[in-house]
Formats: sequence, C-alpha cells, structure tokens
Amino acid sequence: MANTVSAAKRHRQSLKRKLRNTYVKAEFRAALKVAREATASGDAAKAKDAVKAATRLIDRAASKGVLHSKSASRLVARMGHNLSVKSAAKPAAK
Repeated sequence: MANTVSAAKRHRQSLKRKLRNTYVKAEFRAALKVAREATASGDAAKAKDAVKAATRLIDRAASKGVLHSKSASRLVARMGHNLSVKSAAKPAAK
C-alpha cells in the first residue's frame, strides 16, 4: 500500500508500463518466431517480408526501452545472417 500520493502515482505508472512491456514483448517474440519459420521454410520472398516485419518490431521494442538496444541489434543481425545463409544454400529457382 502506498503511503503518499506520489508513491500511489508511481505504482499506477508501473502497472501501465508493465502492461505495455508485456504486449510489446509478446508482439516481437511472435514476429521473431514467424521470421525463423519463414527462413527455415526456404521461401525467400516470404522470409524477407517476415524478417523485415520482425526487425521493425524489435527496433520499436528497443526504442521504448522494453529490450536493450544491444540485444535488439544482436537479434536483428542473427536474423539477417540466417536469411542470407539459407538463401545462399538454396539454388535459385528457374
């Protein structure tokens, strides 16, 4: 129980932030999963779109402070690397 008005306000703010952070984390994790599945499937166009969408959500999470900026950078770099490795391994469709 908060003893002061300012402590009560801080508690309300923390609840709002927790709700937002949970939503943002769930959103980018789902996009990350879709991107990994698309990359593994071998469909280059689908994978490229999924990686682009996931990158956007990861960067947004980092800008809001939900995810550390270096963690976001690492996730994006690994996605890009996986995409390039998978597309290089697959022969071009003719």
